[in-house]
Amino acid sequence: MSTIAKTVVATGATSGIGFEAIKQLLFQSQPYNFILGARDFKTTTDAYNALNYDNSKHTITIFPLELNNMKNVKIFSQKTLEKLGTSPIDYLMLNAATGMIKKAADKGPHGSKWIEPYLVNHLSQHYLLHLVRPKLEQSKTRIVVVSSGAVRMVKDPATLENEMLAAKETDKGVYPATKFIQLLSAHWWRRQLQSTCQIVAVSPGLIPNTGLGRGSDMKFPDNLPDAKSIPEGAQSVLRAFTRDDLPEDPEQIFLTSWGEWWPKDVYELTLSKDLQDKWSPSQADIEKEEGIAA
Repeated sequence: MSTIAKTVVATGATSGIGFEAIKQLLFQSQPYNFILGARDFKTTTDAYNALNYDNSKHTITIFPLELNNMKNVKIFSQKTLEKLGTSPIDYLMLNAATGMIKKAADKGPHGSKWIEPYLVNHLSQHYLLHLVRPKLEQSKTRIVVVSSGAVRMVKDPATLENEMLAAKETDKGVYPATKFIQLLSAHWWRRQLQSTCQIVAVSPGLIPNTGLGRGSDMKFPDNLPDAKSIPEGAQSVLRAFTRDDLPEDPEQIFLTSWGEWWPKDVYELTLSKDLQDKWSPSQADIEKEEGIAA
């Protein structure tokens, strides 16, 4: 009897850890149907075609996706749902991220009041969850949020809003702050979907040579003692797809790159329900703020 294909919807699978994770799945015996969002459609299509995977077993559908543009996120969600039809989403991998350093400006991308790293690393993927929520609940999807140990660098959440606003000047790197906010959102969604979906946040570890530093001054030396290769980082992410030893404490959702569940005191600041609510706007609020027609 043939094995039923599992469906994976993913952001951030065009290069680096995300691409490597999909690549590793393509060479498993389990068949998969992939729906991927890509900023550069042609380059991504060529990269996957070059893998020479077994297309009698796996399917890959690539749709354009600009995560700094909420209107484009909505189009991607519509195309994804149309493609799925009655099929479920078994796994949703939210991996897209940018390390771009904030530059002061009156407006962010497409007239947003927010900086691009906030839009890409958090708001767009939070909005995507809203848009596909009914399908996620119907499918009992496992949602894998690719996080970072950098969340520990945020010591004062009161400064987050000024750091995320495009019109505010700052000389701080904003990547840890955006990943902190992303983890707040993961906790918020865990609360919303606790009866239907599983949410796992996972750190791939410190991975030099990914596209994360593109457009910024983020550089990671190759000889860092804790550095992992891209294939190792992808393996860390894929563990979050299959681990069935979820802790009894529902707030303990963070899987480390070495395969352990982080104790909550490591990310204690993200457990504030008030902060989770503040940084998890409704679909209607996002659409109003970003000028998206209902």
